[in-house]
Amino acid sequence: MKFINPVIIGLEIHVELDTKTKLFCSCNAQGSDEPNTRTCPVCLGMPGSKPVANKKAIEYGIKIAKAFNCKLAEKVIFSRKSYFYPDMAKNYQITQYEWPIGENGFAILGNNNIGIKRIHLEEDPASLVHPGGIENSPYVLVDYNRSGNPLCEIVTEPQLSSPQEARDFMKSLITVLRYLNVFDPAHNIVKADANVSIKESGYVRAEIKNISGFKEIERALTYEIERQRQQVKDGHKLSQETRAWKIQEGISTLLRKKETEEDYGYIFDPDLVPIDITKEMLKKINSEIPELPDVKAKRYVKEFKLSVEDANVLVSEYELTSIFEKAIKKVDPVLAARWIRRELVRVLNYNKTEISDMKINDGEFIKLLEMIDKNKITEKVGQKIIEKLAVEDIEVEKFIRQHDMAGVADTNEIEKFCKEAIIENQKAADDYRSGKEEALNFLLGAVMRKAKGKADPVEVKNILKNIIRSL
Repeated sequence: MKFINPVIIGLEIHVELDTKTKLFCSCNAQGSDEPNTRTCPVCLGMPGSKPVANKKAIEYGIKIAKAFNCKLAEKVIFSRKSYFYPDMAKNYQITQYEWPIGENGFAILGNNNIGIKRIHLEEDPASLVHPGGIENSPYVLVDYNRSGNPLCEIVTEPQLSSPQEARDFMKSLITVLRYLNVFDPAHNIVKADANVSIKESGYVRAEIKNISGFKEIERALTYEIERQRQQVKDGHKLSQETRAWKIQEGISTLLRKKETEEDYGYIFDPDLVPIDITKEMLKKINSEIPELPDVKAKRYVKEFKLSVEDANVLVSEYELTSIFEKAIKKVDPVLAARWIRRELVRVLNYNKTEISDMKINDGEFIKLLEMIDKNKITEKVGQKIIEKLAVEDIEVEKFIRQHDMAGVADTNEIEKFCKEAIIENQKAADDYRSGKEEALNFLLGAVMRKAKGKADPVEVKNILKNIIRSL
């Protein structure tokens, strides 16, 4: 592959699948945090124990492969990846090597397609605990609760060209997984190994292991790119290596010189028979794959007349899509899109809250939209309430009553305020008649003061125009 970008990034993303049990045994994948309590002879690698593949995990893997347009394997075949380390009791990891469950696919990222090299299933190693930190710990503890949990590894082609693009890809990927209902961020983990190289070194690759979170992937890659550039500038020759990302210090450190896949001595696992991916299995899985973001965005534009930008923003975040689809059952879709896309995102950004972490009460937010849609409150009032709703679980209708924020819905009362404003500001009315549009805004302000800000400005303007024309 010929590279032309100054920075080349590829990701290996490990997603924990949301199954009840582990990949090759019946131990609970989630539950007790007491160390080494969710274990059995299989996930502890005891002699004579026999693994049995988790059907649900395989179905999830196929769903993911299809969602990313991969060529599916005809069979699910597992291999043993040999390595000697405390986090894998049997001294090998059950994974897929020769025949991944899917390969040669792509993911849509904005206007670009990012190649997906392979998607495969494997078991999670155990957790290593280093009291006092990894560098200073006098000993290492091993917790095998996580050992054997089902992971799906998604490997991109080296087609990402910046830390921001890598972050955007991670967000987009997690959104698709949530649409598929195979991943729950509340209790499933996702980590990425990032391969990064720069043009100045001749694209000598470094791999940064186990990066968690969207922000950290961008932060780690930004640091590593600058580190490599400084090394080249200082006259050092880079070599292929594996590095650890240290979150607290914000630096990467050398773990080892890069090993190759051949170093792991892969063999087919003789305890796990090949599993056919049958037409019946695919028919069932196809029926369970929902409408995915790119298709949903096009439908929103066509069916609800949303702008392309609004539709793309809504579908790019699972939480926003969920709120929108609940809201349009009660309010106008264009209004719902505008308030979710702009006002909701505005208050989240102000409070430095990620959309995935927002705690806003969906039901109360939709009540707020209903009141705006029915002109029971003005949009200005709505903006104040959503700012409150973003940080407190308030009852919208009760809050509006308590603070006397209800809009002026009586047209006769609004007309009364408009006539008073015209009489009190006759020069402004005359100026508007003579073609000075800004004079209407002056009158609008006078009416809004009389209505204590609780009238709909658009309605007030229309009434003012009609009264002035009739005088």
